[in-house]
Amino acid sequence: MRKLVMQFVRFGLVGGLGLVVDFGVFNVLRATVFNPDHIHEGPVFAKIVSTILAIIVNWIGNRHWTFREHRGPQLMREGIEFGVVSIGGMLIGLLCLFISHYVLGYTSVLADNISSNVIGLALGTAFRFSLYRFWVFAPHRGEPKPALFPEVRESHAADQLSAAPTVSSRRPGEAARATTARTETAPAGVAPRSD
Repeated sequence: MRKLVMQFVRFGLVGGLGLVVDFGVFNVLRATVFNPDHIHEGPVFAKIVSTILAIIVNWIGNRHWTFREHRGPQLMREGIEFGVVSIGGMLIGLLCLFISHYVLGYTSVLADNISSNVIGLALGTAFRFSLYRFWVFAPHRGEPKPALFPEVRESHAADQLSAAPTVSSRRPGEAARATTARTETAPAGVAPRSD
């Protein structure tokens, strides 16, 4: 459970960076190049561009940090699957924006941000995390790699200490020579004595 929580926290941090990219680019494009006063579908186009840039940021962060120990050896397959899931998440955000802006008639900058960057983001995040975890970066599909920040389990460390062999008073090699000497000098039919 702790591993799942840590994975979700890392996913959230990577997603937060992606959100900054998405939010910033969306608002800059909506105010300039894709202004709805000049281009009717401007907010939708701005959202597509900003989401694609955020997907690239999220791909790098999730592959190399969040799901590092489960990333697979087939970069192309994993990248395509990541893209498919990310586009699904983007479509969820676009659908929320479309319904708010064009169906319900909420056309202000605040309404566009709430519909796409709050409601759409929440629904898209749940969708993406689930599919990244159980499909794209599923534990059974990746190569085992060490975690970036390995978790130390105290009980596991104590088990290793108690199972460690005791140190012999003899120097290395002396124990092996003594065993060999006893085996060679033991009379036939008599088992060699062990210490």
